[in-house]
Amino acid sequence: MSALAQVLQPDDLPANDELFGIIRERSFRRGRFTLSSGVESDMYFNLKPTMMHPRGAYLCAAAFLKFIRAESVDFVGGLEMGAVPIIGSLAAISEREGTSVATFFVRKRPKAHGTKDLIEGLGPEETLAKKRVLIADDVSTTGNSILIAVKAARDASAEVDAALVLVDREEGARENLAQAGIRLIAIFRGRAFLAP
Repeated sequence: MSALAQVLQPDDLPANDELFGIIRERSFRRGRFTLSSGVESDMYFNLKPTMMHPRGAYLCAAAFLKFIRAESVDFVGGLEMGAVPIIGSLAAISEREGTSVATFFVRKRPKAHGTKDLIEGLGPEETLAKKRVLIADDVSTTGNSILIAVKAARDASAEVDAALVLVDREEGARENLAQAGIRLIAIFRGRAFLAP
């Protein structure tokens, strides 16, 4: 049995009840919305108000850390902007807890000046080559943002086989990522927020 299989299922974690409530209050809306993928949906998640809230930031990072530790990775990274708030919080909290997690983020376009880096956050002697990397994001719909970050990490010779999100909208990301050899781990599922 893998280490991940020994972890409680995300929806069963009592500590996530408070986080669920914060997301529902600050970051979830019903209505008709056009998503970044161009698809229309009756539910919308903008997780920045949760990830930038002091308690929300802490709870998001704590929830992520439970799964990150089970995956035994060297780095956690993701595409700007969705991943940046949460990876910053989890790096800080992991250090305080004595189990440091190194993080990075992938720019949507290489920096136009200076070093012109695509991957940010690595020190001068750090590399992703031959490192186990977990890709993080706030929400998944089709998985395209995750796939951009996966490609950048793999192009840097990292080993990537998993992604972790706060909310999986369950609209194709899991299947699309599986085709690229990526398992999707979600703290919450979108349909849970539709319940009265």
